Amino acid sequence: MRSFLSPSLVLSCCLGSASSLSLNAHTANQNRRHVIASIAASLTTPILPLSLANAVQDIPTNQAATSAGRRQCHTDTNPTRTIVECTGELRKYNADGRLSSVSATENGVSTSAVKNPSRFSPPWTYLTETSDAKVAWKSLVNAVRSVDDRVDIVELTDDYLHATIPTEFPRGLSYDDLEFLIRPDDNIVLYRSVSRTSVFVYPLTQPVSDKNSNLNRLEKIRDNLGWDMLGFKQTGSNII
Repeated sequence: MRSFLSPSLVLSCCLGSASSLSLNAHTANQNRRHVIASIAASLTTPILPLSLANAVQDIPTNQAATSAGRRQCHTDTNPTRTIVECTGELRKYNADGRLSSVSATENGVSTSAVKNPSRFSPPWTYLTETSDAKVAWKSLVNAVRSVDDRVDIVELTDDYLHATIPTEFPRGLSYDDLEFLIRPDDNIVLYRSVSRTSVFVYPLTQPVSDKNSNLNRLEKIRDNLGWDMLGFKQTGSNII
């Protein structure tokens, strides 16, 4: 025997299903609106690239490619350029008492940069002037003082001189450090002249050239002294 559902029961079921579907659709719409609102809110919040986020901080970069081979470094960076300043390479930080070398990530020359030919410059001998180390040292101190009226001698002993001078190129940076060390037993003077700050312009991995200002300053000092160089003269960078 067949059983028939009454029209009223069928209508009631249909209305109930429709009501349930309507409720589910309403809930889904609310969820969608919530998601869309969340996305819209997030889009109004500035999202800084990693480089810009780092630019807000003065962060150590001793292991970064732009400060490889340097010590006590800090960096300031944005999407177009990176500026690295390092202050931990002076002789006073070297346990062996030697002058530091010069890495490929900085501008300058040193008699200690024997493993980096583009940053190496040979020692000077003062025998063309005198065989007396004390006389030679006095002459050198005077030559350093007179090379530029902005020179500031920070430390001076019987055998070591550290002076600073505002960096000439690129302009608007910090200082160049000049160091000299006399070796009376060998009748020579060792030296190092390096810019504390290096500028890297994306995508270059070499610092913007100092236009050989460190090297030229040293050559001016040596020429004024009339001393000889014990080796081939460093020609400097051809990158301007």
